[in-house]
Amino acid sequence: MEPKIVKRERITLVGLSFFGDPFSEKGGWTEENEIGRLWKRFMSYLGDDRLRLPGSRVVQACYEVHILHPESRQTGEYEVFTGFETEETSGTPPEFLVKVLPASSYAVFTLKGKEITADWHQMIYQSWMPGSGYREAYPYSFQLYDKRFKGLDRLEDSVLDLYIPVEPEVDG
Repeated sequence: MEPKIVKRERITLVGLSFFGDPFSEKGGWTEENEIGRLWKRFMSYLGDDRLRLPGSRVVQACYEVHILHPESRQTGEYEVFTGFETEETSGTPPEFLVKVLPASSYAVFTLKGKEITADWHQMIYQSWMPGSGYREAYPYSFQLYDKRFKGLDRLEDSVLDLYIPVEPEVDG
C-alpha cells in the first residue's frame, strides 16, 4: 500500500480528547473502549443545539488525532482527540478544546474494508517508512472520516484516510 504525499495548510479543529491507554479496558475497534466512548460523547455534543458550536452545522468530515508524548511508546498512553475542522473558534464552549495542527506534508494512506482494523501502524512505521525517504515530522497522526466511512457495523463498505506528517530524510 503506497501513500500519496500531499501538503496541507494549518488545520484548526474543535473537539474533545482523552489521555491514557485507550485499550486498557477493551481492545480493538469497539465502541466500548476509550476511543469508542470518546466518539459517543463527541457525537452527542455535536447533536446538541444548545451548545451552538462554531461550524458544527456544516461538518463534512471528522478527525481522530493520535498525539504521542515522549513516554508513549513505553506506557501505551497518548492523547486521542476527536473533532471537526473549523475556521471559527471564538465562542467555543468550555467542554471543547481547540487543536491547531501545523502546515505539513503528509503521507496519506487510504484504508478500505478490513485494512481499517488491520495493524496499519506496524505496516506504516516498520515496513513503509524505513526506506521511503521520509521520516515522521511530528508526533501525531490523524484519521479522516468522511461520507465514505459507513460505521463500525459496515466496515467492509467503508473507506478512510490516514494522515502521517512526514518530512524528507536528510543524510547526516
